[in-house]
Amino acid sequence: MPDLLEVAAEPNRRKLLQLLAAGECSVTPLAEHFSVSRSAISQHLLLLAEVGLVEARKEGRNRLYRLSPEGMARLREQVALFWTRELDLLVADAEALARSSSSETAVPRPQAPRP
Repeated sequence: MPDLLEVAAEPNRRKLLQLLAAGECSVTPLAEHFSVSRSAISQHLLLLAEVGLVEARKEGRNRLYRLSPEGMARLREQVALFWTRELDLLVADAEALARSSSSETAVPRPQAPRP
């Protein structure tokens, strides 16, 4: 199965997720927002469905797509974990830099001669 974050990170698929946040929709109205073919949009939607970010249901000849609450919750969790790790690393780097800078600048100043 493809990686959830990689699938969601692709710009066209991100835009599809944003559009589907407004509600259920078929491929044709979604495709109007893109410069790629309806077929390409369908492929993006199939990949989003494969990783569980969207769900589809058949209505007549159309397939209606909507966000999957469970899939979006998993995406939110993965993004939060990613940023937590990245921010922890950033804090550790900043603290190491601060320690390094303070030890380099902690050179004693010469005292002025006494009269």
